[in-house]
Amino acid sequence: MSKIKWDQVGEKKYKTGVDHGVLYPQKNGAYPKGVAWNGLTAVNKTPSGAEDNKLYADNMQYLNLKSAEILGLTIECYFYPDEWAECNGESQLAEGVFAGQQRRNTFGFSYRNKLGNDTEGEDYGFELNLIYGCSSAPSEQANNTVNDSPEAATFSYEVSTTPVNISGVGPDGKPYKPTACITIDSTKVEKDKLASIEKILYGTDGVYTATSDSSMDSGKEYYELVNGEYVKTADGTMQPGKTYYEQTTAPTDGRLPLPDELKTIFARG
Repeated sequence: MSKIKWDQVGEKKYKTGVDHGVLYPQKNGAYPKGVAWNGLTAVNKTPSGAEDNKLYADNMQYLNLKSAEILGLTIECYFYPDEWAECNGESQLAEGVFAGQQRRNTFGFSYRNKLGNDTEGEDYGFELNLIYGCSSAPSEQANNTVNDSPEAATFSYEVSTTPVNISGVGPDGKPYKPTACITIDSTKVEKDKLASIEKILYGTDGVYTATSDSSMDSGKEYYELVNGEYVKTADGTMQPGKTYYEQTTAPTDGRLPLPDELKTIFARG
């Protein structure tokens, strides 16, 4: 044990920014396919509850009961993914035609906050926030005339959450309570485990390997590398001077893992 010291080099930390937003519509209790949420401008956590309820007996305070803690969010953005419609009470009648005031689907959500310090700035790390059991509420949308000081319209959505279960017991030996939020600090977890979580959250590209075939097999698909992306070739035969590829590992969709899966990943030796 040593004397407490303040403002040591590398210990002046701060949190800033929001990026890597992902929407995960819920299906059958899981969050199987995420989509990028571009244009996020703010994600504000609005916890409530955990309020004192004092009980009195024998002319004194007898107990102090705490109300349940509830997590809410406010998501602010310039725009939203197409999949947000079903989470925002809109049902598609035909391509591009939507009916409002419909059932609001439950969804999951993830986003990052940058972490900075006095030595590495914003390259110090980031915080991953995984949110479960989300449900949006109707919100006001203002549409203003274009003028000589144009601004992009912004959207703001109020979101409530329903916690999901976590199995096992905590460090105090007592069972975990259900939670609606898991936070992962990139500066404190093992890098390989963090990489595993990011592959689950954001999905993976397929792996492509240059083919050893000397001619095209009709039972296979071949690809070319065009502007940094692998695209299915339109060639019926292999052309001299071109390199063709086969997909050796299929791509995976991003998904939101439940807390028990996260526990298993981080518990691995």
